Amino acid sequence: MARILLGIMILSGIPFTLMLFKSYSKRKSEGKLEKESFIQIGLVGAFANFFDTLGLSSFAIETSLFKNFKLVDDAKLPGTLNVGATIPTLFQACIFIASVEVEPLTLFSMIAAALAGAIIGAGLISKLPKKTIQLAMGIALLAMAVILLAGQLKLFPVGGNAMGLSGGKLVIAIIGNFIFGALNTLGIGLFAPCMTMVYMLGMAPIAAFPIMMGSCALLLPFAGMKFIKEDTHSAKASMAVNIMGPIGVLIAAFLVKSMNVYLLKWLLIFVVLYTTVMMFKSYKENVSKTNKNVA
Repeated sequence: MARILLGIMILSGIPFTLMLFKSYSKRKSEGKLEKESFIQIGLVGAFANFFDTLGLSSFAIETSLFKNFKLVDDAKLPGTLNVGATIPTLFQACIFIASVEVEPLTLFSMIAAALAGAIIGAGLISKLPKKTIQLAMGIALLAMAVILLAGQLKLFPVGGNAMGLSGGKLVIAIIGNFIFGALNTLGIGLFAPCMTMVYMLGMAPIAAFPIMMGSCALLLPFAGMKFIKEDTHSAKASMAVNIMGPIGVLIAAFLVKSMNVYLLKWLLIFVVLYTTVMMFKSYKENVSKTNKNVA
């Protein structure tokens, strides 16, 4: 079953890769390739995707570094982030799905739910004010972080070692990942809430990695091809991150797989707290923009 999923992911990456190389070659032959350093952008991609594999959003890291070092034009930033993340995320998914044995029904149903959420649920979620969603997610993640920390300090039991779900827990996981898939299309990352939900439903922390990586890996090739087709990305930056990003992925994946459960739990808590802070920061920025527009 896992081989089928891996095959689907690899096949989805082939047309994306061909389109990416065609876009890059066309820009280069026309003399329209961006002037920024390929190596510098690639190093940013490797650095960001190292942390992305640990559960910290590469989008947030790349956005900050691309802006500070003026490596990507702001207008092309969303497209570049999505296009650049595609092959590194496919690497993440293939590594963890092949090496971490999650119960097939749980893995397939949760990944399918995220994909359905991105396709079907995004239209519904997008009608809600983004700042309201960010505030709600920030509060929810903060509450989850407190519960996870209490569990890690053995104040009360939380988490487990299961590699699959069934019954009501599986239904909750499917609904949750559907919502997270929809939120992901609005730029609200899937990793932290998915990791937290999986662990709180009694699964082992390592089980979250193939689920969340697989969920994103099926979304990105289609989003990436859309940005390439519309020519709303930096061809040089996209190519550099797709080539060098997997290096960071491979190093981080080795670290994650070698971590014991205790360290993975602390990693989970750190990821949730980091994402909570970033969520409240984004909420504050949106409120400030709204107030300026009103004024």
